[in-house]
Amino acid sequence: MAQSTPSYDALTQTYDRLHKLEHLQSIAGWDQAALMPPGGAEARAAAMAEMAAVLHRLRTEPALREQLTKAEQESLSDVQRANLREMQRDWRLHNALPEDLVQRAHLASARCEHAWRSQRPANDWSGFLENFRPVLALAREQASHLSQAFGVSPYDALLDTYEPGMTAARLDAIFGDVRRWLPGLIARVRERQAHEVVLAPKGPFAVDAQRQLCERVVRELGFDFAAGRLDVSTHPFCGGVPEDVRMTTRYRDDEFLGSLMGTIHETGHGRYEQNRPRGLIGQPASQARSAAIHESQSLAFEMQLGCHPGFVARLAGRIAEAFGPQPAFEPENLARLLTRVKPGFIRVDADEVTYPAHIILRYEIERPLIEAEIEAEDIPALWDTKMQELLGVDTRGNYTDGPLQDVHWPAGLFGYFPCYSLGAMYAAQWFAAIRREMPDVDARIAAGELAPVFDWLRSRIWQQASLWTTDELARRASGEALNPAHFKAHLERRYLG
Repeated sequence: MAQSTPSYDALTQTYDRLHKLEHLQSIAGWDQAALMPPGGAEARAAAMAEMAAVLHRLRTEPALREQLTKAEQESLSDVQRANLREMQRDWRLHNALPEDLVQRAHLASARCEHAWRSQRPANDWSGFLENFRPVLALAREQASHLSQAFGVSPYDALLDTYEPGMTAARLDAIFGDVRRWLPGLIARVRERQAHEVVLAPKGPFAVDAQRQLCERVVRELGFDFAAGRLDVSTHPFCGGVPEDVRMTTRYRDDEFLGSLMGTIHETGHGRYEQNRPRGLIGQPASQARSAAIHESQSLAFEMQLGCHPGFVARLAGRIAEAFGPQPAFEPENLARLLTRVKPGFIRVDADEVTYPAHIILRYEIERPLIEAEIEAEDIPALWDTKMQELLGVDTRGNYTDGPLQDVHWPAGLFGYFPCYSLGAMYAAQWFAAIRREMPDVDARIAAGELAPVFDWLRSRIWQQASLWTTDELARRASGEALNPAHFKAHLERRYLG
């Protein structure tokens, strides 16, 4: 006979209701980024801030405290116990923040992000600062509340909202090691590639043809268009809910690899969302484990699989069909194009070898920014210094391709950037584990057999959702917690042979 679990059942009803409201909030957010006319910005910002307040109110209802306490004493299954753990984490997080602060932060970030869309192309740093200062002040206020509630530093408090269990001390060790070996690796790879002949594709590349190519590749990667869409936005992203995943990309008629590989990247996010455990949808345990685990899926698709020589050889045919054959689309040349290492301005366009430098730069700025060791006005000078130090790139006076290039800070997403490089490390770790278990996987990828990779990711990552802590998920999937050595080994194998 099933045990009675009235408190746990009441909690699941609350979180199911939250999920439905967040469904609407997420679609409104997608529309805001992809389709909303400029005149709707203020009204949409106010509406979404109001919804954020409503959601916060539901999460902090006094009755939840007693229900969480009583549910601890009820006879729960392992899955229910994991779900309760995630409910408790969610409750602690939201109860540490006042409702009016949540609302003000949403409103400020919505205004700043909308203005950023026009300020970035205008190289308007001074105009950006007017909207950014309130976003930063509110982020610090949130960090202070969370810091006091959890007994950690302000930056660790924000980092933990995206990557539970991660700390700046652990990041310092990981990134400090990367800082030691990355410059030498970049130099060795560039010296090796200097002797290679690489043909540049000749455009223009019609946007309609790019769109059709991207949609075809997305389908071949297993994305379900009956439960999702691919649209256009200023900054590519993946949002929505598992039943209705919204991916976006962006197109340029003078270049197509950026949109294609960016779309493959978002498809990794989308497939993770579409394959979260259906029986738990609406509950906290059904959520993706962390931002870095989510990024490990997008980078598994874009870098581990998308730049795999066997996959590239098949992709070459699709590209030739879309734009007409040309020498640059030959598999060997295309593989070289996708693995060119060259320091540049833009993070999202960076190759996977120089990419960690972009993340380290942002981490080394946003951490003291949140800790109030520096101010917003200090960002450009620090950016210029670190870009020169890490990549040898001069960004002085170029705010468009410098500190204005990303949406994260105007949107108030402090603590997210490290998750990109952590995700790349996890992705390398997943593929190392796949190769141990399936020694012929590279040949199968070359033959167009992608199902073994997807099946591994589905069973080890997607379906596990948040049933485990991040370290335990990694151990169960690959035999060990995060081990950055796999990422270094992957880069050396791919780029130095």
